[in-house]
Amino acid sequence: MHLDRLTLTNFKNYESVKIQLSSAINCFTGNNGSGKTNLLEAVYYLSFCKSCFNILDHQNIRIGENYFIIDGDFSMNDDEERIICAVQEGRQKKFSRNKKEYQRLSDHIGFMPVVMSTPSDTQLVYAGSDERRRFINTLISTHDRGYLQNMVDYNRALEQRNKLLKDMVRGGGWDELSLEIWDEALHKYGQRIFEARKDLLTALIPVFQSYYSYISGDKEKVSLAYRSNLHEGELKDLLQQARHADRAAQHTTVGIHRDDLVFLIGDRNIKKTASQGQQKTYLVSLKFAQFELIRKTMNKKPLLLLDDVFDKLDSTRVERIIGLVSGDSFGQIFITDANKVRIDKVLENVTSDYKIFGVDNGTLTSK
Repeated sequence: MHLDRLTLTNFKNYESVKIQLSSAINCFTGNNGSGKTNLLEAVYYLSFCKSCFNILDHQNIRIGENYFIIDGDFSMNDDEERIICAVQEGRQKKFSRNKKEYQRLSDHIGFMPVVMSTPSDTQLVYAGSDERRRFINTLISTHDRGYLQNMVDYNRALEQRNKLLKDMVRGGGWDELSLEIWDEALHKYGQRIFEARKDLLTALIPVFQSYYSYISGDKEKVSLAYRSNLHEGELKDLLQQARHADRAAQHTTVGIHRDDLVFLIGDRNIKKTASQGQQKTYLVSLKFAQFELIRKTMNKKPLLLLDDVFDKLDSTRVERIIGLVSGDSFGQIFITDANKVRIDKVLENVTSDYKIFGVDNGTLTSK
């Protein structure tokens, strides 16, 4: 699978641009703020039907306009696929495949898988557990539609149980039977989610460790720990045991909504001890492992988007990353870098086909 052509109209700082792409490596160079990341964001839109930065669709419309269109022509095996995303102010977003509009955007998720590494991935290290759970959820739901529905059902039950707890504490009277009904729902969906997350991480961790070892030259040992209340027992039992705590807190204090990942280098959290280069290597290795897992489970190579991936890495780690992504294990790659000289240097020994584009305030030139 690869993207042959990308056409943008009124997207971010692009008025109108059409790009003929390499099926292997595509590099975008230019100053900060020139629009390099916007191109990767457009590719991400064609996979996930939304921005990778969790901003409102209309905020991606070019200033002074009232709509944007992202148009992508893909080759998948022997088939051609045309994916279009259209957003207009005041109207519902439209997403179509081969001129047939999707009624539910969720039906498209996973059809054109994408893995993206950006500087904002540091939020996985420094932000709260919500960010790390979102990473797990995105990865599993890409290939498991049932998981996404379980998440929807779990969150709905959690919302209702929390409302019930607040109502009871504020004078509605303690209703054990109603609590047990929501306990059963949380248990049903929560156990499924827990098992899916556990299976995912069992498969992900050794692949991640292998990538980190290669990129770092085996200089550091890393690990990834999955924390969940459900390691201690079944959710229905944990909810029963947490009655007093839930009543005091007026919300549900145990469950998969409190799961977390712990990023370790040696036996210490990378947030406290790792250098910027080590953190960057950790996060890039995690995304490469994500790529590998999707490739195996879906039997297709995702597009790999690497935004400013070489920043804070020494030349040896940069060369190892380029060696990896230019090999047969990966498919089509998109890379941004403000340093044109560095891009030229790292591509010197690459035998795969590649294209370099200069980006300057919404205009592109092929180099």
